[in-house]
Amino acid sequence: MNYLTVDKLSKSVGEKELFHQITFGLEKGQKSALIARNGTGKSTLLNIIAGIDSPDEGQVIIRNDIVVSYLPQRDDFQEDDTVLNSLFDTETPVVKAIKEYETCMFLLENNGAEQVSQERMERAISELDRLQAWDYESRVKEILSKFGIHDVFKNVGELSGGQRKKAALARTLIADTDLLILDEPTNHLDIEMTEWLENYLSSANITLLMVTHDRSFLDRVCNDIFELSEGSLFHYRGKYDYFLEKKAERIANAAAEHEKLKQLYRKELAWVHTSPQARTSKARARINNFEKLQEQVNVRTEASPESFKVQSERIGNKILEISHLDFAYPGQTIVKDFSYTFKRGEKCGIVGKNGSGKSTFLKMIMGEITPDGGKITPGQTIKFGYFSQNGMTYSGNKIVLDLVKEHAEVIRMDNGNFVSASNFLNHFGFPYSLQYTYYDDLSGGEKRKLHLLITLLKNPNFLILDEPTNDFDIDTLNLLEDFLYNFDGCLLIVSHDRWLMNKLVDHLFVFEGDGKVSDCWGNYEDYRQEREKAERIRKRIEKASRPEPAKTQRTQQSNKLTYKEKRELETLETDIANMEIEKKILEEKMAVGKGSPEDFAEWGKRYNELNQLLDDKTARWMELSEKEGN
Repeated sequence: MNYLTVDKLSKSVGEKELFHQITFGLEKGQKSALIARNGTGKSTLLNIIAGIDSPDEGQVIIRNDIVVSYLPQRDDFQEDDTVLNSLFDTETPVVKAIKEYETCMFLLENNGAEQVSQERMERAISELDRLQAWDYESRVKEILSKFGIHDVFKNVGELSGGQRKKAALARTLIADTDLLILDEPTNHLDIEMTEWLENYLSSANITLLMVTHDRSFLDRVCNDIFELSEGSLFHYRGKYDYFLEKKAERIANAAAEHEKLKQLYRKELAWVHTSPQARTSKARARINNFEKLQEQVNVRTEASPESFKVQSERIGNKILEISHLDFAYPGQTIVKDFSYTFKRGEKCGIVGKNGSGKSTFLKMIMGEITPDGGKITPGQTIKFGYFSQNGMTYSGNKIVLDLVKEHAEVIRMDNGNFVSASNFLNHFGFPYSLQYTYYDDLSGGEKRKLHLLITLLKNPNFLILDEPTNDFDIDTLNLLEDFLYNFDGCLLIVSHDRWLMNKLVDHLFVFEGDGKVSDCWGNYEDYRQEREKAERIRKRIEKASRPEPAKTQRTQQSNKLTYKEKRELETLETDIANMEIEKKILEEKMAVGKGSPEDFAEWGKRYNELNQLLDDKTARWMELSEKEGN
């Protein structure tokens, strides 16, 4: 069943054409990602589909009987409106009933009981019963709780930028939606909230189109990808790895075709030089074809980026030693008795909830904050490159290229060659035209990117990066990932980008709260699996420790398995093994990317069912195994 059709859509901004006669559609249950470089029209396309903007030509057709919800990059909240009214901005009977119930509960819990009579409370509950809205209300509670939205009677104008983004996302998810359109939904979310959101979206019975730069999130939620490049749209029916493979093939094929055109052009150019006069109709036709060929040859073609490996400064035997580090803010312990000695070439990631002290830890290493106790001792040959979330400030409004040249005019490559600062900037998405822009005229994202590039080109041998990937498009993320992968020095990085962490780091410092920092060897995926395993064990122990119903004395004295339990244990072992195999087969099917949207929806549903069944059966297996061992 077709939910969305985009037919021959074109849009220009000034003299720049964003896209030209693009056509695509979404079927019911399809979950698709839209990716492109920054500034190429992703958000504009979503705005057109949502009816906020209009195209220059073409049309968008949305099925009449479906509900569409849209999360733009900037919300449309009224500053003086309450969060509650902003979240429920429709006036359907169900929404009215939930707003009244939430109002009553808020007043009862916040010294407003005199405003809530017993009759009013009973009416609110009765209305939810009548409309059978309790499932909807519980979903609302889950979403608001997960996003940390507790005071729903606060004015929107009192929220921070991150809180507003979370409120806007919560409003979009709360809606009873058929087609969901999301523009960068993971911005301002920590890893825990991002993983909750990806589980929610992957299991939800919806049709989805979203723009995201989070490659792990994209891979786990979406079953196909649309790429907007050079004004055209390309469709890839598969996961992110499949997209990378097929995009490389597309670029290689396009380059081969372009080379053939260039050879033909050189041949025709030689003929034109020797036969300039078109005396016959045949000659005139050949000249006309030559002019068309000339236009085709001059069209810029996409190219796969080359690896970019910079030669690092020499690094000695002593790198960085942290000994018995202590630091606390009033009411919050950040680090307690933490020690670690870095080794040559080590790449370490830092993860933890927002506000757990990750950035504070980096500032202590860089000497911006003095620890309460302990020592931080860098080696004599260490040259730090530090990218902070605070950005950088410059005196005077200078041209971008001049700012860069103040730090380095050329960069020495690993092979001994030199690259100019201008070429370095162009490689990382700062085209030559933008290099002559004044710093104050750059966007916030462009200023962050410039700060990072200046950090990299200073040729450090120990990089400390605090959320370097914010505001970057996927192409730039891949370039940065490649650069850091080939970096020979030490790397200490804070990032919510799980794909980047999986590719780069050897181990993780996990900020768990109350000053505890765990050192987990492996990448983020290794840590996630260990965390999930520990959580399953915790639940089993918790379940086992619950008081059981009263038993007869004979039953209490017997810890041996009954015949029925022994058969159940054997069956569980077989069931768990078979389900692990089925889960592996589903993972392979979804990774290959061959199948209809309905297939992917069914596979995703079954995959989530298997995870739940495996947890339940494993818990029961552990319970019976422990009893058997007693």
